[in-house]
Amino acid sequence: MAPTVLVVDDQESIRKSLKGILSDEGYRVDVASDGAEAMKRVEDETPDVVLLDVWMPGADGIEVLQQLRKFRPELPVVLISGHGTIETAVRATKLGAYDFIEKPLGADKLLLTISRALEHRRLTETNRALRQKFAESGAILGRSDSIQKLRADIERVAPTDGWVLITGENGTGKEVVARQIHYLSKRRDEPFTDVNCAAIPEELIESELFGHEKGAFTGATERKRGKFDLAHRGSIFLDEIADMSLKTQAKILRILQEQKFERVGGSEPIQVDVRVIVATNKNLEEEIAAGRFREDLFYRLNVIPLHVPALRERAEDIPIFLDHFLAEYSRKVGVRKKRLSPEALSILTAYHWPGNVRELKNTVERLVIMTPGPEIGSDNLPPSIVGGVKSGEDAPYTAQSLKEARLIFEKEYIERKLKQFGGNISKTAEAIGIERTSLHRKIKSYGIEVGK
Repeated sequence: MAPTVLVVDDQESIRKSLKGILSDEGYRVDVASDGAEAMKRVEDETPDVVLLDVWMPGADGIEVLQQLRKFRPELPVVLISGHGTIETAVRATKLGAYDFIEKPLGADKLLLTISRALEHRRLTETNRALRQKFAESGAILGRSDSIQKLRADIERVAPTDGWVLITGENGTGKEVVARQIHYLSKRRDEPFTDVNCAAIPEELIESELFGHEKGAFTGATERKRGKFDLAHRGSIFLDEIADMSLKTQAKILRILQEQKFERVGGSEPIQVDVRVIVATNKNLEEEIAAGRFREDLFYRLNVIPLHVPALRERAEDIPIFLDHFLAEYSRKVGVRKKRLSPEALSILTAYHWPGNVRELKNTVERLVIMTPGPEIGSDNLPPSIVGGVKSGEDAPYTAQSLKEARLIFEKEYIERKLKQFGGNISKTAEAIGIERTSLHRKIKSYGIEVGK
C-alpha cells in the first residue's frame, strides 16, 4: 500500500496543490484545515508522515506538533511556513519536528523531504524492533574480567558522540558491541546503519556509502540515497574498514572532517550528522606500514579504541554461551531445552574456537537439530572439535581448568597406547583397563585416527 501523507493547512488552495503533487507521485493523501481536524485524522488512521503548517487559526503548528509528539512520537512531522524564522525552525526541531521548509514549496524539495522522512520512520521502526530483539538476546554475554571491562567501557563511551574503533578477530561479536553503543546512546531512537566493507565490490562501495544521482553510471536509473545519508542523526557502523581502497578511505576522511559529502555523479554537498563506529580484524598499524591504510584516517578513527577478546581468551564464558544458545535453538526447534553431558561440556569448553562466538553458535544450532535425544553427548560432537583440543607435552599445564587438562591428557594417553599396540583396540583396551566398547566411544569422541 502506498504511504499516506496528511496535509494540514488552513488555505484550501495549498491543500489542493499539495494533494495534486503528492497524488501524482503515488502517495495517498489526506487533508485537514486546522489542528483539531488533524488530530482527529491521526486518531482515525495514522498517516505515515504529516505536512503541518505553522500559522493556522486556533492551535498553531507548534502546538499541534507538541500534541502529535505525545500521541504518536514515532510519526515524522514536517513543518511548513511562509513566514519562517531561524528561531521557529530551531524550536520546531527541538520539539521533535523531522524538518522545517519554507513556502513557496518547490516540488523537488518537498518530495525529497517526504522521501527522507518516510525512510527515517522505516529505519526507526526497524531499529526499535532490533532493540527489542537485542534486549531479549542478552546482548554481550559472559562474566570474565575482560568482558566485564568491555561492558564498563561501553557504558562510559555510549552517551558521548566519540568515534569508536572496535578491534577483534572474526566472529567475536564486534557488531554486537557497535549496536550496544548505539542503543545506549542519545541517538538510540535514530537510525543505525551497518556496512560490511569487505562484502561490497570496490566499484560499488562509493555508491553504497554516498548514494548516486540518476544517470551517474550505467544502471543508475534513479537517485539512490547512501548509507551515510540514511544514518543522518544516528550511527553508521563500518565493519572491516581495512578492506576499503585508499581512494574510498580518502572520502571517508573528508566526511569525518567536514560532516558532508556528494553523491556519485552529483555536485550538491549533503550535510550529515552521524556517529561513526568502525571495526576491523586487522592490525591497522601494520596495514599503515604496508601502505594499505591511511595514517591520518587511523588517527581520526582511533578516538576511542575497544577490543573484543577471542573466545579462547575467556574460556570461563563458554559454558554461558552454550547454555544461552541451547535454550535459544531448542525453543526455535520446538523441543524441551537440550542438555550437554559433562564430557561434552568439557570438550566444548576445552576447544579453542577459531571462529569464536559465531562458530560456537552454529555448532550448537547443528547439535540441537541433529541430536535425537534430550542429551548431547561427546559422541554427538563433530570430530573436528573433539580432535581440536590442545595437544603437546605442556598442553595439560596450560589448560584453563582441571577438566580441560584431564581431557587433553586422556586423548594423548589413548593415542600413545594405541600406537604402542599397533592400533589394536582390543589389546589397548585390555592394557588400560577399560571395556573395548568404551575405548571405541572415546576414540570416536576425540576424533582419534587409529593406525596413525
